[in-house]
Amino acid sequence: MFKRTLVTSALPYANGPVHIGHLAGVYIPADIYSRYLRLKGQEVLFVGGSDEHGVPVTIRARKEGITTQEVVDRYHTLIRDSFKEFGISFDVYSRTTSAIHHQFASDYFRKLYDEGKFIEQTTEQFFDPETQEFLTDRNIKGECPRCHAQGAYGDQCEKCGATLSPDELINPYNTVNGNPLTKKATSHWYLPLDQYQSWLENWILENHKEWRPNVYGQCKSWLDGGLKPRAVTRDLDWGIPVPVEGADGKVLYVWFDAPIGYISNTKELCDAQPDKYGKWETWWKDPETRLIHFIGKDNIVFHCIVFPSMLKADGSYILPDNVPSNEFLNLEGDKISTSRNWAVWLNEYLVDFPGKQDVLRYVLTANAPETKDNDFTWADFQARNNNELVAIYGNFVNRALVLTNKYFGGKVPTCHGLNEYDEATIAEFKDVQKNLEDLLDNFRFRDAQKEAMNLARIGNKYLADTEPWKLAKTDMERTATILNLALQIAANLSIAFEPFLPFSSAKLREMLHMPEVNWEHLGSTNLLEDGHELGQVSLLFEKMEDEVIQKQLDRLARIKAENEAKAKEEELKNWKPAEVKSDTNIDEFDKTDIRVATVLECTNVKKSERLLQFKLDDGIGGRTILSGIAQSYPDPSVLVGKQVLFIANFPPRKMMGIESQGMILSAVNADGKLVVTTVSAPVQNGAQVG
Repeated sequence: MFKRTLVTSALPYANGPVHIGHLAGVYIPADIYSRYLRLKGQEVLFVGGSDEHGVPVTIRARKEGITTQEVVDRYHTLIRDSFKEFGISFDVYSRTTSAIHHQFASDYFRKLYDEGKFIEQTTEQFFDPETQEFLTDRNIKGECPRCHAQGAYGDQCEKCGATLSPDELINPYNTVNGNPLTKKATSHWYLPLDQYQSWLENWILENHKEWRPNVYGQCKSWLDGGLKPRAVTRDLDWGIPVPVEGADGKVLYVWFDAPIGYISNTKELCDAQPDKYGKWETWWKDPETRLIHFIGKDNIVFHCIVFPSMLKADGSYILPDNVPSNEFLNLEGDKISTSRNWAVWLNEYLVDFPGKQDVLRYVLTANAPETKDNDFTWADFQARNNNELVAIYGNFVNRALVLTNKYFGGKVPTCHGLNEYDEATIAEFKDVQKNLEDLLDNFRFRDAQKEAMNLARIGNKYLADTEPWKLAKTDMERTATILNLALQIAANLSIAFEPFLPFSSAKLREMLHMPEVNWEHLGSTNLLEDGHELGQVSLLFEKMEDEVIQKQLDRLARIKAENEAKAKEEELKNWKPAEVKSDTNIDEFDKTDIRVATVLECTNVKKSERLLQFKLDDGIGGRTILSGIAQSYPDPSVLVGKQVLFIANFPPRKMMGIESQGMILSAVNADGKLVVTTVSAPVQNGAQVG
């Protein structure tokens, strides 16, 4: 039905490095599928690129005090190189700041604009009067209306997980400078998604029931809720200018321009190499091309509802045939978070584990969150490496080659006739090609990799059961037959694992001195001819020691402690005493145990800009209390010897690794500085205030 396949993978934001969640959710599955199709000799184009517009990159630039272009240049290069190091086999990896993309996206908008496909609306949006800018949901923080956590984002509270809108936040403010926000009217162009509602319902709900349940279900939920117009422009000074007169200060919304990057990147490649790739229109407008989007679940709506509506509005493009979205990957039981540095970054992994890209590819595929969120742990990483890659796959290959070197001078021995057990072993893997195809064609990469590893299990068991190292003492012909079949299985493994572990497959083929083969040879027992000379033998995989894994666990423990301390600091920074109302029950007030203590020591807490550490003589054994008032006391030693008031029954909290056993009472001066409350005359330590 289809002559060719166009594979796209979500464009990562160029505001930071990529992590294992990105790799597991999008790029490894897309790479496995593309490599598989190439092995089958099919025409395939794998398109990727960096998303370099939008607010996240501007926020990063402000934080670092550099230009936005410098930010995207740095991270585009880092991301591109990380993908290359991990063997993600893009045919093109470009960027949305390219001149080709700017022109293409601008022309795309203008065509739809001229055809009347947009509507113009004026709405009130959050605005920072000081910086004179409108803010996106992610650029706004406030108090969560659900759990009342401080620092919830305008689109989500990371503490309770609630999905929010900025209008719901209590006391919203600008995340960059802390400024309070107002509302201001602004006009934008919108894509009227409601006009595509009935078409989408038929196209998705009726014609694509084969899509993954998580994809189909999320689309159905959005459609059942009724679609609304969605802005395609926004007020920002970074992005593609809206090509309409009177649209000064407005750019194309990043969600609109980013998916167009798939098309412009294809055009960039085809224009540069027309003899190899043909015309870009063939990949995007020919109905004999199959379009597959690989994305994470946070992009389902954009790739299944919004982008198809954009393509439908133009009218000349093909639509995605499938969108095999994955769920999220967690890290050690906690949600991966770039803002909290709770991640395993690809560029850092490459430094810590040189030459072990395939180990991570294997583990992430084995734990792929295909139908539900899954968890990456370093213990599992070590176990899968040592117990599967080393003990099964690597052990089998090493024994087969080492024994061949020992008994047959490194040449493939002659098969002298198969016995019943040999035939039974061959029968076990004769359907490996069909089984893998059934799984890969249906985007079941986790199960497909299991099937490939099962071939290694068959080989390992075959050698363990036949024990050629013992037979070599009495029957060299039988030994030759066994090792011939073992080497044929090893050659099959280099094909079966090629989509999953490309570096190891290449290394294995080199050890086998094996010419390039295609997918059709998978399952054959004649891949290596009698007398074929093998290459140099080396270990395919290496055991992972405990110390290496512990180093990664220690790093995460430090990050977790730092995050907890930052959260407590944020809580202290935003803490305000409850308003005392006239009808407050005096019994409730009496529950607060306020006492007097003398400050014995007062010092700054290391690595904290806000916290002071008080050591108190409280008259009952002493205690330590942390207080977020460091900015009001540049020289904390001035507090030593003073008698202060503290809340004795405030729940203990751990911050920066130090347990705080209460709360120091302070008052706010007119200049905004905090002043520790003291007593006017000496009082016995531990005395209760009532």
